[in-house]
Order: sequence, then structure tokens, then C-alpha cells
Amino acid sequence: MSESVKQTVQTDEDEQTGRRFVYQDDELLDKGFDWVQVKRLGQYLKPYSKQILPVIITMMIVGALTKLLNPLLIAYAIDNVLRESAPRHGDTALLFQCVAGMLSLYFIQWAANNYRIRFTNKVGQKVIYDLRHDLFKNIQSLSFRFFDKRPAGSILVRITNYVNSLQDLFTNGVVNLMIDCVQLLGIIFILLFYNVKLGTAIIVTVPIMFMVSTKLRVLIRRAWQVVQTKQSRINAHLNECIQGIKVTQAFTQEKENMAFFDQMNLDNHKSWQRASTLNQAFNPIIEVTGAIGYCILFWFGAYLIQQEEITIGLLVAFATYIGHFWEPINRLGQMYSQMLIAMASSERIFEFIDEKPNVAEAANAKELPKVKGDIELSKVEFEYEPGRKALKGIDLSVKAGESIALVGHTGSGKSTIINLLCRFYDITSGSITIDGHDIRDVTVSSLRSQVGIVLQDTFIFSGTIRDNIRFGRLDATDEEVEFAAKAVRAHDFIINLPLGYDTEVQERGNVLSMGQRQLISFARALLADPRVLILDEATASIDTETELKIQEALKTLLAGRTSFIIAHRLSTIRGADKIIVLDHGVMMEQGTHEELLAHRGIYHGLIQAQYRFLREVG
Repeated sequence: MSESVKQTVQTDEDEQTGRRFVYQDDELLDKGFDWVQVKRLGQYLKPYSKQILPVIITMMIVGALTKLLNPLLIAYAIDNVLRESAPRHGDTALLFQCVAGMLSLYFIQWAANNYRIRFTNKVGQKVIYDLRHDLFKNIQSLSFRFFDKRPAGSILVRITNYVNSLQDLFTNGVVNLMIDCVQLLGIIFILLFYNVKLGTAIIVTVPIMFMVSTKLRVLIRRAWQVVQTKQSRINAHLNECIQGIKVTQAFTQEKENMAFFDQMNLDNHKSWQRASTLNQAFNPIIEVTGAIGYCILFWFGAYLIQQEEITIGLLVAFATYIGHFWEPINRLGQMYSQMLIAMASSERIFEFIDEKPNVAEAANAKELPKVKGDIELSKVEFEYEPGRKALKGIDLSVKAGESIALVGHTGSGKSTIINLLCRFYDITSGSITIDGHDIRDVTVSSLRSQVGIVLQDTFIFSGTIRDNIRFGRLDATDEEVEFAAKAVRAHDFIINLPLGYDTEVQERGNVLSMGQRQLISFARALLADPRVLILDEATASIDTETELKIQEALKTLLAGRTSFIIAHRLSTIRGADKIIVLDHGVMMEQGTHEELLAHRGIYHGLIQAQYRFLREVG
């Protein structure tokens, strides 16, 4: 990863509340023009090169001709018609022809610019589409470790803000750069061609203007980078606040949260004000530099007229060319700044596009055939962070169709085993096989398509109830969706909703109770018809009456499937074929409910503690 975009952990503290927030953010990029980034961005234009190159060439020719010929027509009209000593003074026909020619050139220029803007916008949007598509596609393929270290808001900023910052570059920047370069060279050629002395005198101001423009643009770029970083932090914080709004309100922390947000908002406002002030200072400085050029023109030009080296018409033409001359200089300065901002954004974007999943498929990975469900964990070890083992030498043999309950205190490694089985993470050492196939030798999609999982914190997407259930298998029919819902006892509450299965639910399904959302996730997993079914505290949010119904459904639904159950409720685990007791990543006990109770070990202690708790709350 590039040093300029490596992640850095920063801590902010609100002066009013003393509240401290630790989050990751991007370092400000402070580097020059990067041709590597230009080349990579150019690869996204390559598929459209056959369409865009003819337009660029045409626009350069048309733009140069319309810009360069008009001042010459003005000079011709002044020197040959308008001056009293002109050879054709008062010739209205010739004057009309000159005016008609100028109007024609202006019309051609307008039509060409209109076409260019429409065309380049269309191509530019296609490029932005391709770039955002590649970015989101790669983000979806990344492993859990990637998301563990980054707030959702920070990732969102890359997909939206940073990609949007490249929009002007692709829609107008590239073509304008080519047109401005040709126009600038054309003006310099004409100035020197018609009068070397006056042309050279005017061009002397170019280095001054370029240095001022470049220096100020660097300051402006850095200022807007600060703004971009502040906005990224606000987005990350907002996402966190919205996701945790219930916790905030439950603990009445709205005032403190508002104070901290106000501080972040104020920091962003101050940085924007500074960037805006620098940006507004740019044009006046450029205008002053341009005024110097005009002073040189009229002072030295008047002298050359007296010496009869140039005509009044040519002086007016030169003045017009100077106006056209500063425009591309100014735009080139803006373009340089825009390119530097694009470099900063593209480097952050390509950092994510280049990110490789920690769980990577082998080069010769094969599709996992339909399995029976025999699972073997051999000497499995895993650590989330180097030196901190979450699992220590787990050996477990599961026959197809068996139900395995994983129990233990929080942090004992129950969910870790599930995560490894689904290859959300890769084991540190050892092996995990399904029907003799090492899960690292098969494709991730073919593995996960045969493993269904129901989590305690289930996620409900925006859409209908039917669509949420169908998410388990997109080609399922309405009848199959309803059959799955009936199997998990979700059908009764669904048909009582205003539109039944077509009832719209918003993000995270907030209009549904926790138990109802859990039932929908059950139906979703079962519709996928997996060979291995995982229930990770799946009944924790369901009331006792609903759980009794589900227990009856599970007897049928788990039949013939290998299943892993993580639960604390005795009713959920006592019927398992095998119960595994974990403690700090070590498998301490295994056996049936009766065997472990007779052993009077850790499991016996957990059950006794649960009985005491139920008596106390009962």
C-alpha cells in the first residue's frame, strides 16, 4: 500500500464534553503529479478511445479556428473599412461580410461546444460508472478483516465523494486540456508571426502568471484536501450515530452527541472557509497579472503604431488574443489543480480496488460438489490479531446429518468456529474439510451456497417481506417462499400485515419486532436449502411461545442436514447429537446432554447457573 494513503488511527476530543473518539482516516496527500495514477485513470478511457479521439481532434481544429480567426477579421475590418484612411473606408458591403463571418464563426463555436459538452458528459459518465462498478465489486469481495478495521462511513465516502471528484476530469477536463493547449500554441504563433517584438513582450508575463497560478493552486489543493478529510470524518460519525440512535436515546446522550457533532461541523466549516478564501483569491491575482500584460500591450503597442510597425486593427486583435490567451492559462492552472485532486482521489480509490481479500481463492480452486455434510476440523488454530489465539488446536469430527451445539462463555470461540467454517476468515493452521474437500481448495461461492446461516442480529433489507425471504434463493417461486415461511411459523404474522408478503419494510426492518425479523431470517436460510445449517444465537430474540413453535419446526427442518447451533437456552441445545464445550479457544468437553451432566464438569456448571437464574427471575 502507498505510504501516502496508508490508514492512520487518529483521536479527536471534544473540548466541551471531553468525549474521545478513535477512528481511522486517510492521511492528507502531499505529493506532486503522479503519472502512474494518470496512466491507470487513462485505462478507463481506453475502451472509449475510438469514440472520443475523433471528437477531440475535431474539437481542437474547430476550437482553434473559431478562436483564432475572429480577431483577425476584426483587425481586417478596422484597417480596411473603419479607419478614415482605410482603402475601402465606408464600404458597408465589406463590413457586412466581416460581421457575417464573425457571426458564423461564433455560431460554429457554439454548436461545436454544445456537441462537445453533450458527448464528453456521456462518455465521462460511462467512465465514472465503470470506475464505481469496479470499486463496489471489489469491496463486496473483501473479507471480514477489511470491514473490521474501517467504519462504514469511510468506505461510503470512497464510493461516492472520491469517485464524484473525478467526474469533471472525465466529462470536461481531458478535452478542455487538449483544446486549451492547441489554442494557446496557436495564439503564441499568431502573436509572434504578426509582430515578434510585441508578441515577445506580451509572452514575458506568461512565466509570472504560471508561477503564481501553480503556487496558489498547490495551497488551494491542500486546503480542499483538509475539507475532504473533515467531511469524511463527519460521514463516518453520522453513519455510526444513525446506526446507534437507539442506544444514544436510551442512555440520554443526545446532548453530548450533539456537542461533539457541532465541534466536528465547526472544524469542517473553518476548513471550508479557509479553502474558499484561497480559492477566491486566485482570480483577482490572475486578473492583476493579466492587467500587466494589457499595460505592456498598449504602452509598447502605441509606440509601434507611431513607428508604423503595426496597425490599429492589429493592436485591437492583439488585445483580443490576450483575452483569449489568459483564459487557457487560467484553465490550465485549474486543470493542474484538478489533476492533483484527481490523483489524491484516485489513489484512495485504487487502494480499495487493489485491496485483496484475506480469504483468497486458490488459483486452481474447484467448485464444491453437492455435499452430504461430513465435516472435519483437524488441529485448527486461529488468531484475529498476531499473538492472540482465538482457537487452540480444535479437533472435531461431525457426521452428515448430526446436530452440534457449541456452548461456552463469551469469547470462548463459538462464533469463531462458525466464521471459519463459512470462510469469513481463514484458519491460521490446521484444516477444515467437508466431505473430504479442504474448504481452502474450493471456490468461496460454492462453499457458502451450501451453508445456510441465521445470526442473532439478523439484517432485513429495504423491500417487501417476500423479497427478503427470496434473498436466500432469488429464483424461488412465490409458493416456495410461502412454504418456507410456513415451515418456520412466520406465515401467520406475515398474512396479518397490511399487504401480507408484499408489505414494504425499510432498512433493518424496524417496523417488525425482533422475533418477526428472526423468523424471516429463518425462512430466508431454509429457502436456500443448505446442506449445512448454522444457527448463531438464532432464537435469542424470540419469545418463549414462539420458540416452542420453532422447536417443533426445527425437528423437521434440521433432519438430514448437518447443523451447528450456538445458544444459551437449554431447550435449544439439549436435543443436539453432540455438545461441544469451549473455553478460551480450547475444546474442554464433548458429548450428549446426559453424558456431560453426568460428567459434572464445565457444562454441568453452566446448566446449574442457568437453572439458578431462571428460579431467581421466575
